[in-house]
Amino acid sequence: MQNPASAATATKPPIAEKRPRTSTLHGDRRVDDYGWLREKSDPRTIAYLEAENAYTDAMTSDTKPFQDLLYHEMLARIQQTDMAVPYRKGSYLYYSRTIEGQQYAIFCRRKLAADAAEEILLDLNAMATGLPFMALGDFEVSPDESKLAYSTDSTGYRQYVLHVKDLSTGHVLPDQAERATSIAWARDSRTLFYSQEDEVSKRSHRLYRHTLGGGHELLHEEPDERFDESVSLTRSGGWLVHTISSHTTSEVRVLSSDRPNATWTLIAPRQQDIEYYLDHRANLFYLRINDTGRNFRVVTAPVATPDRAHWSELVAQRDAVMLSDLDCFADHLVFTERENALPHLAVMDLATGRTRRVPFDEAAYSVGPSSNAEFTTHKFRYSYQSFVTPPSVFDLDLASFQSELLKRQPVLGDWDATHYAIERITATAKDGTSVPISLVYRKGLVRDGHAPCLLYSYGSYGIPSNVTFSSVRYSLLDRGAICAVAHIRGGGDMGKKWHDAARMSRKMTTFTDFIACAEHLVKQKYTSSDRLVIQGGSAGGLLMGAVTNLRPDLFAGVLAQVPFVDVINTMLDSSLPLTVGEFEEWGNPKVKEQYEWIRAYSPYDNLTKQAYPSMLVKTGLNDSQVGYWEPTKYVAKLRTLKTDTHPLLYKVNMGAGHGGASGRYDALHDTAFDYAWILGRMGLLETKPIP
Repeated sequence: MQNPASAATATKPPIAEKRPRTSTLHGDRRVDDYGWLREKSDPRTIAYLEAENAYTDAMTSDTKPFQDLLYHEMLARIQQTDMAVPYRKGSYLYYSRTIEGQQYAIFCRRKLAADAAEEILLDLNAMATGLPFMALGDFEVSPDESKLAYSTDSTGYRQYVLHVKDLSTGHVLPDQAERATSIAWARDSRTLFYSQEDEVSKRSHRLYRHTLGGGHELLHEEPDERFDESVSLTRSGGWLVHTISSHTTSEVRVLSSDRPNATWTLIAPRQQDIEYYLDHRANLFYLRINDTGRNFRVVTAPVATPDRAHWSELVAQRDAVMLSDLDCFADHLVFTERENALPHLAVMDLATGRTRRVPFDEAAYSVGPSSNAEFTTHKFRYSYQSFVTPPSVFDLDLASFQSELLKRQPVLGDWDATHYAIERITATAKDGTSVPISLVYRKGLVRDGHAPCLLYSYGSYGIPSNVTFSSVRYSLLDRGAICAVAHIRGGGDMGKKWHDAARMSRKMTTFTDFIACAEHLVKQKYTSSDRLVIQGGSAGGLLMGAVTNLRPDLFAGVLAQVPFVDVINTMLDSSLPLTVGEFEEWGNPKVKEQYEWIRAYSPYDNLTKQAYPSMLVKTGLNDSQVGYWEPTKYVAKLRTLKTDTHPLLYKVNMGAGHGGASGRYDALHDTAFDYAWILGRMGLLETKPIP
C-alpha cells in the first residue's frame, strides 16, 4: 500500500493491498479482495483511510479558497444567534436557542409569566467540551416538571446514554442506563421506562422499568431479530405505549401511567404484514392500522375492552391517500396524509365529525406537526417549508381554521424568494408509471440543455424524499444550477404501494426510476449529462452506486454519502447492526431467489471495467448504520477497475458517524467542501453568485 505521506505529495491515489477471500453461495463464486479493511484495529486499515484523506486533501487543495468563499457566503445567510418558537408544556414554555460562535444549541424553559427567569436545562456546548462529537437523543420532562430524562451520544455511533437531571438542584442524578433508545415517564415522576439496544446488533430488544435510586427491571425481551421495541407516553398523559415493530408488522401493549407496576395489556397480537400504532383520548384508544389496505385506516377501541371484537372504524382506508400519522387531542384528531407525492394535514372535529384539510398553495412543499405537547388545546402547531419558503412555524386555530405565522427562519443578506421558481414535472418510468420530480431554479431559466443540475433522491424504506428549504442551496441556485428531487418508488412519496413497488424482488425499480428521471431532465433540456450531478446518502448512497454501474455515461458527478454499497456481505452477517430486520426490505441472501435479487444490483459486486464519472464518496469512521468499511472497500475496488481519468475522491470523518459532523459550523464546512466539488463538476468552479 502507498505511504500516506507520499499520497498527499504525489497526488496519486492510494492503492489498497489485495487479500483475496473467496466465497461461493448458491453456485455463485465471489472474490472479495478488500474484506480485511473491516478490521478497524489493524493499523494498516487506519493508514489506508488516512492516505485516502490525504489524497483528497491534495486533490482539492486548489479549491480551498473557493471552499472558504462558499462557507462565508452560506454563513452570511444564517442568523447565528437565534431562538426556536417556545412551546407550552404544563406550567412552562420550552425552547432552544443558539449563540453566534457556539457549535450547539442550548435547551431552556421559563414559567408562563411574562417576567419569568430563564432556566437552562442543557447546554450542549458545555457538555461537548473535550469531545469530538455531541448529539442529544431523547428529552423528556417528568409529569411533575421537576426532572429531565435525556440521552446523549458522544461518538457519532448513535449509542445513547440515559441520564436524569434534577431540575430543582441542577444536579445530574446517578441514575443512568447505557444504549437507551426511547424513554417515558410514569405519572409518579419517579418511574422511568426505557428501551435498550443490543450492544452488538444495535437492535432495541429490551424494555426496562427503573425507579429513581433503585434498580433496573427487565420487563420484556423480544426474541425475533426482525423486531425493535420502543416506549412512549400518550399526549393525554394517561397511557404508556410499548410498541414492538418490524418493517412490516407491529403489535402494541399499553399500561395506565398511574399504575407503573401493573401488567401491560396487549391490544392485538402481531400478524405478519399488519402494522398498527396507538394513541389515546377519553375512554378510547385510536389505532392507525393497515389491515384492510396498505394505506391505513383508523379504528377506535374502548379502553375497557380494547380487543378486536370491539373495534369501530372511524376513517376508512383510501387507495389514493396514505394516512402516515395520527395525533389525538381532547377535542380533535389531526391526520398527516400523503397524496400525489405531497403531504397534507387534515383535522377532524370530534364534536361534529367534520374533517378539513389545511390548504397550501405551492407546487411542492413539506408540512407536518410541530411541538404539540398540550392535550387540551384550541390550537394545533405545524411546520411548513418549501424550496423557497424557509422553515416556518404556524398555529392553526381549530375553531376558525385560520393559520397564524409565529416565526419564519430568517435568511440574511439580499436573498429574495421571488427570484426563484418551483416546478413539478413527471418522468415516465420503464414500465410506464409517472414518477414526479420537484425542481427549483432561479427565474429566467432557458431550457437549452446548458443549465447544470443537482438531482437528489433516497428511494427506500417507504421514506419520502421531501421538498425542504436550505439556505445553503442558494450557493448553487445563484450560480445558475437547478436543484431537483426525484420522488422514485421504494420511497413513501406516494404511499405504501409506492414503497411496495420497489422493495424485495422489485428493488431494481428504484434504480430504473431514478435513471428515467435523469434521462427526462436531459431530454427536456433542463440540463445535459455532462452537467448533471447526482447525490444520495445511506440507502440513497446505494442508489448512487447502483445507477452509476448501470448508466455511468448519464452523470458528470456522483456524491455518495455514507453509501450502503456492499449489500450481499452485509446482509449475510446477522451480527451487524440492522441486518436481520432489513430482510423485509432487501431480502435474505441465504435464500437463493433473494440472493439473486440483491446480486443484480449490489454496487460493490457489480463494479466492472468501464468509464465512471467523477465521484466523491464520504463516510464516518464511527458509523453504526453503514459500516465505514463498505464505502472503503467500494472505493478500493473501483480504483482498480475504472478505465477513465475522472477523479475518485474518498473523505472519511475520523470522529463522526452516520450523520457527519455534529457541530453546526463543522457541518457547514463539510457542506462548503461538497458544494465546491459539485460546482467543479458542473463547470462552475470559482464562479460568483448572480447578483
